[in-house]
Amino acid sequence: MHLLAHGGMLPIYQPPVDGKTTSPRRRGVKQGALLMLIGAIIVPIFGVMSGFAPGRLENVFAFFAALSAIICFLGGPLRMLFASIFEEGAPKYQFTPQTNYAPPAIPPARVSALPPPAANPAAQWRQRPQTGEILAPPSVTDSTTKLLDKEPKSD
Repeated sequence: MHLLAHGGMLPIYQPPVDGKTTSPRRRGVKQGALLMLIGAIIVPIFGVMSGFAPGRLENVFAFFAALSAIICFLGGPLRMLFASIFEEGAPKYQFTPQTNYAPPAIPPARVSALPPPAANPAAQWRQRPQTGEILAPPSVTDSTTKLLDKEPKSD
């Protein structure tokens, strides 16, 4: 489809001039995913520390576990949603057509409308022999049967 749309020319894509490798949208989605993965590590750590902490320190670890769960597991998807909706995506590559394209040279047309004469004319060939008149060789079973008939029967 692309070749038909551009007159049979293959595309040559120019890289972006500013040299950015990742778009803000992609960076935001990566940040949201990283925030969720960090939450998957930190929340269980705070939960285990809350279970082993004595007295009032248990409540502090439980509070931090809940706070990190809210920040990471709600903040991560919200960051990805914000990045995918509002931030700028990757720039589109621009197609530049080739300027040095020359159509292939067409060979000159033949003057006659008929094809060239054959290299081996048909007059030199001899006719095929009539093979329908040749007798077929006798079969193996016929000769064996004749030999068996010649033997004397002993009963």
